[in-house]
Amino acid sequence: MSGIEDPTELYPDGPFPEQHQTQPGLTDATTPTPDHGESTYVGHGLLVGRKALITGGDSGIGRAVAIAFAREGADVAIAFLPEEQEDAAETARLIEAEDRTAVLLPGDLRDEAWNTVVIERTVDALGGLDLLVLNAAYQAERQNLADVSTDEFDRVMKTNLYSQFWLTRTAEAVLPTGASIIVTTSIQAFQPSPDLFDYAMTKAAQVAFVKALAQKFGDRGIRVNGVAPGPIWTPLIPATGWDDKVQHFGQDTPLGRAGQPAELAGAYVYLASAAATYVTGAILPVTGGKPL
Repeated sequence: MSGIEDPTELYPDGPFPEQHQTQPGLTDATTPTPDHGESTYVGHGLLVGRKALITGGDSGIGRAVAIAFAREGADVAIAFLPEEQEDAAETARLIEAEDRTAVLLPGDLRDEAWNTVVIERTVDALGGLDLLVLNAAYQAERQNLADVSTDEFDRVMKTNLYSQFWLTRTAEAVLPTGASIIVTTSIQAFQPSPDLFDYAMTKAAQVAFVKALAQKFGDRGIRVNGVAPGPIWTPLIPATGWDDKVQHFGQDTPLGRAGQPAELAGAYVYLASAAATYVTGAILPVTGGKPL
């Protein structure tokens, strides 16, 4: 039975050390360091010649997807906040180590005009765009609704929803037949936590976005799907504002631990690749056994 691994034992099951970060969280300040597949992901040429844009591609799930796409043969542009430049530079280094082109696009996706620029610069730098991964997100713990200002509510909505609309609206004109759009939604769309109510709202809306656009773009041969992660250990978690929840993060899953970004990469590669040519409008759960 060699080669078969126990998924409950692949990564530490906690507790995680107590830690706090401000938004946006950074990889070097996250303990233990998330596994993005740097030393484990092996490509098989599934995305040779493809041209990808990944929002939030500097760290966490976005970095894992960027590594996997590059090792599968794709060139990759990543959009990120300027404060995340150090993380983005490391992701670019990992992409370029595979002899693929890396394009860094620092800016704030809450700015409508910047979303148009992101698409334009990606197309200019890569010579096109056929894989659009809408992954950037913001969340914060909410103790009481009265404590959530309109500005803070706007931050969640614009980062998680408006930007996805703005990017897709611009990309629609340049995406070719055979292109794939992949949205990072969440188990929160189906099992919302009270202290993440606004984040959960956006994730539920993203599911509707996926299902609607799959129908709208189907006759053009453009597939639209989503990945719904469960509790995944990324810099976003210690930057959410939790205390004891960070220490016990992910232990309530059937597998008994949090997932790592590397464990999601294959889902995105599958949805982007020719293996999924008849898959559109789907939400693929990667939740450690938590049901959608």
